[in-house]
Amino acid sequence: MIDSRFWWVVLLGLLLSACTSPQPAPVEEREVTRRVRAPASEESAGVQVYPLQNPAVVQLMEQADDAERSGDYATAAVLLERALRIRPRDPEILQHMAEVKLQMDDFEQALSFAVRSYDIGPRVGEICARNWRTISVARDHLGDAGGSLEAEQRAGQCMNTRPPSL
Repeated sequence: MIDSRFWWVVLLGLLLSACTSPQPAPVEEREVTRRVRAPASEESAGVQVYPLQNPAVVQLMEQADDAERSGDYATAAVLLERALRIRPRDPEILQHMAEVKLQMDDFEQALSFAVRSYDIGPRVGEICARNWRTISVARDHLGDAGGSLEAEQRAGQCMNTRPPSL
């Protein structure tokens, strides 16, 4: 018969091995604001391209904003999924979902939504910059420092501002 101490040692070994896998640092709302939204907004003096919005989508986006502000990211994601059912190719909704996924520490999904948003969205303006900044943050948390730096540089190329002489 196996001694009960053996099972305790096995259990302790399993618990310790689970603790050794590196976990990515969590993304907080402050980081999404600081690294994605604020820089894109500050640089958005140039051309902005936004599609016309369905009133139902506008309401869902506002509700998702409220849920996100209160820290309820799961509800925000559900509301954005509903909006995506109505407008599946809306780059703004896709980007907002990417930012919510960042805050949920779902970096693969954040990366996927941001890339989809960029693929179908404008190549200039705030949405473009937020796409690339989200890609940068996601890659950073996924351990791809080179890809993160490259994405950050691409974000700067999205801002197409008027010449200072005008």
